[in-house]
Amino acid sequence: METRRITVLSAGLGVPSSSRLLADQLAASAERVLSAAGYHVDVDVVELRDLAVDIANNFVTGYAGPRLSEVIAAVEASDGLIAVSPVFSASYSGLFKSFIDVLDPKSLEGKAVLLGATGGTDRHQMVLDYAMRPLFGYLRTRMTPTGVFAGPQDWGNADDGGSPLSVRIDRAAGEFALLLQGSQPRREPAAPESLPFEQLLAGISGSR
Repeated sequence: METRRITVLSAGLGVPSSSRLLADQLAASAERVLSAAGYHVDVDVVELRDLAVDIANNFVTGYAGPRLSEVIAAVEASDGLIAVSPVFSASYSGLFKSFIDVLDPKSLEGKAVLLGATGGTDRHQMVLDYAMRPLFGYLRTRMTPTGVFAGPQDWGNADDGGSPLSVRIDRAAGEFALLLQGSQPRREPAAPESLPFEQLLAGISGSR
């Protein structure tokens, strides 16, 4: 049985987070489809808020600490990526973009990607097409035709699987599963580079 590794990125800041809730539902639906197609599915969920300090330190030092390095390696080694961000000022969050910026731009080339976003009003749903798709298009990923936006009206009601949000989730997850079937472009993660302390210190001192 072949294995498909999926990394789920949630950029939600709250606990609980609507972005995490959407990410979990997208991952669960994709896992069901892939399992039915005969694949073993390994899902790794990453809460980017837990890495905020590590990401900031990476920008300052040019060095990813152990925890951030582990997540970067997992993203690079995964077959597919589910990326969900809350909407701030009509775009993805700064935390979400900062994490994407610490990745090697070439590491996502050819990777299957399912995009999701959450916001306080349906006016924000265009963020999927006007902010997130251009970003992941620049990174040369393979995106599902359907992205999923969830607003306040999508939460808090009993869902028997037939709600508009569930329909969108299942459609997008089905497209994502199709991208993950068959042969996949694989890229082994690069070994993390450990810089000498003197070099790190020199870099910090030189930037002042």
